[in-house]
Amino acid sequence: MLHIHQLSGGYLEVPVVKDVSFEVQKGEMLGILGPNGSGKSTLLKVISGILPARTGSITLNGAAIETFSTKELARQMAVLPQLHAHAFTHSVRETVSLGRYPHQTGWFSSWSAEDEAAVVEAMKLTDVLKYEHTSLDQLSGGEQQRVFVAQASAQQAPLLLLDEPTNHLDIAHQTQLLDTIKKQCIEKGMTIISVFHDINLASLYCDRLLLMENGSIKHLGEPHVVIKDQQIENVYKARVSTHPHPEQPKPQITLMPNVQKLQTDFWVNKSNFRIEDEYVLLQSAHPLKTVSSAVVNAGSGWYRTFINRCVPPTYDHENIAADMFSYLQTHGFIPTDTVGMMTAISPSNVEIADYPMEFGSITIAVTAGVGNAIDVSKSFEQDRQAPVGTINTWIIINGNLSEEAFIQAMITATEAKTKALYEQQILDPFTGTLATGTPTDSLLVAATQQGQSYPYAGPVTELGKVIGRGVFECTVKAIQKTQSSTA
Repeated sequence: MLHIHQLSGGYLEVPVVKDVSFEVQKGEMLGILGPNGSGKSTLLKVISGILPARTGSITLNGAAIETFSTKELARQMAVLPQLHAHAFTHSVRETVSLGRYPHQTGWFSSWSAEDEAAVVEAMKLTDVLKYEHTSLDQLSGGEQQRVFVAQASAQQAPLLLLDEPTNHLDIAHQTQLLDTIKKQCIEKGMTIISVFHDINLASLYCDRLLLMENGSIKHLGEPHVVIKDQQIENVYKARVSTHPHPEQPKPQITLMPNVQKLQTDFWVNKSNFRIEDEYVLLQSAHPLKTVSSAVVNAGSGWYRTFINRCVPPTYDHENIAADMFSYLQTHGFIPTDTVGMMTAISPSNVEIADYPMEFGSITIAVTAGVGNAIDVSKSFEQDRQAPVGTINTWIIINGNLSEEAFIQAMITATEAKTKALYEQQILDPFTGTLATGTPTDSLLVAATQQGQSYPYAGPVTELGKVIGRGVFECTVKAIQKTQSSTA
């Protein structure tokens, strides 16, 4: 579709864009990234012919771009520059209709049903049809941006060049606009080249990314190839952390500030726990980084309040999460700041213990109901409900854990719990074999993220050894407490 070979050019004798080469295929969406002054917009202007190329070549569908007349090129390539500083006074319809100029034989003298349909469709796609007869200068910056995108869309060129198309748009209209653009790539085979400031948006919508630095290509490839912590930091001089998008196989970045932590050092131990008639409660002075399989706020996050709520053995609710959410609100807890679990075991049977380490400490809390214990290796043979009861395990760490350490801590804790069940000879009542847990076990690992760093938490590491010992001992004691109270 478009072939760029050793392209240099820009405003002055010294080129801004230097020896750039890449190709874009039909139906592909390419995002151009880079810090301010890296040459993103200049590259787009040179490709479109707005600025002259000093050296190199631009080939469109096999033909050199300089061989096209102005009108022929406009039928092949639509360009959306950055938002105009001062909008003119044409109506929205008139502005969008200008996109049909390359298809006219005279100044609107040959307006056709095809032209009309293209303009209306473009206004609908960008949600500006309701402003059809409104003067452009009466719209907000974001609304004006959508009008100019509609103008480029109405041009119906197979190649669309966009310079920061989401500038001035709120998140809803950013999504709507990029969804529309991406849909045209997929359904109509349109080729898109777009400059982005927002790395996450570019990653989410583009097939490939071109990362520029000082007028040259630094990295080119699929988002997962380009968006890497060190590569982004080297180019942007900003510390970031990459993570996967929750729905798409695309990387996203989080900015990592360089300012010192504002909060004072803090410590969590057994004294921070409170045992009430209805729950076991832990409240921390500051948020803890948390990974859990809780009823409310499962997954990862930062939370200050942790509740293990006791419910009757006959508890049955159509929407357990909604019921727990309501319970937290009723009892004065902030649901967005609280991890909530459930158990049928009395809070008085919880086992809580502190375990010191050389450079920190761990607090373990376990409630263990094993009347519905299950052998996971035999569960496929069974067809039974999962009543409440559960073994709920909390591991609170005064230390700084890596992402890998959080996962390893959960594995180590699960292995230690299983060993405790073996030690207590807990059997699956349906199979008579040794149980490995219950159908509704929950696990939580939370860390202060201060002090000693722990990159790993496997069973041979300092952290893993303490987790293994602590979870095993607390689970055994919690089982014994529960069995004694029900004997």
